[in-house]
Amino acid sequence: MLDVRRLALLAAVLDSGSMTAAAEQLGYSPSAVSQQLRRLEAEAGQPLLHRQARGVRPTEAGALLAGHARHLVRRLEAAEADLAELAGLRRGTLAVGTFPTVASALMPLVVSRFRRQYPDIRLDVRSARLDELLTMLENGTVGLSLLWDYDWHRMDAQEFSLTPLLDDPTVVVLAQDHRLARRRQTSMAELADEDWIVRAHDHPVAEVLERSCRAAGFTPRISFQANDYQEAQAMVSVGLGIALAPRTAVTTPHPDVRVLSLGRDAPSRRILLAHRQDRLRAPAELAMHQLLVDIAREYQTRG
Repeated sequence: MLDVRRLALLAAVLDSGSMTAAAEQLGYSPSAVSQQLRRLEAEAGQPLLHRQARGVRPTEAGALLAGHARHLVRRLEAAEADLAELAGLRRGTLAVGTFPTVASALMPLVVSRFRRQYPDIRLDVRSARLDELLTMLENGTVGLSLLWDYDWHRMDAQEFSLTPLLDDPTVVVLAQDHRLARRRQTSMAELADEDWIVRAHDHPVAEVLERSCRAAGFTPRISFQANDYQEAQAMVSVGLGIALAPRTAVTTPHPDVRVLSLGRDAPSRRILLAHRQDRLRAPAELAMHQLLVDIAREYQTRG
């Protein structure tokens, strides 16, 4: 196979008119240029240059290869320019995974700021369930993703590099006319006699409710199973029961509910930023990583 660097050297010699001129232009010695061209002739299996007292001229094969070499050099220069644009965050696509509660609480801030700072990078934001996000990370559909876990089932850090972003506390959602609605904080013990609205289909917040109630010494009485947090808030607003939710899920609460802190009575979930350990990370991905860290810190401080 022909050596691309030697082909480029051949084109440089012919374009400059001599080995000496090409050597000065490229920072080689004339003898090194001559040696590399002889190796190229050996690779080609025929002479490429007519060596004369004053410079060189190509053989037919030399002229043919020099034309191809000039095309290759232009393509390589274009490739380097494209890479420079990617490195300079002036083009490209970035795929990011997220999940619904954080997508509504944090991602609008993230997307807005990223687009202002890097307007030429196309964002592909994908919201999905936890198992789908893990699959997308594994197969490379997304380069990085927001994930979550609780302390009884921590995310495995063997396959993914995990950056903790913030703690998302569990809060209780009450109707605005509830007996505790004027409070800012309550305890699980004060809620022992309440009816509960819980997420259906073995949702993680159902386990949070079970663990929190058990720690407080009672078993929750379930009045309704909701398919999402909006439905849960709607049922709370009409007095069907009360509900637990991560704080990010009630960033914009229903107008007829109140959100109270539970302090340490209910476990918080951990919001994580993950990327695959073996992945070479592009500049746009590194920029998004830092932006997520910064915005999560701001969000936590406001909370």
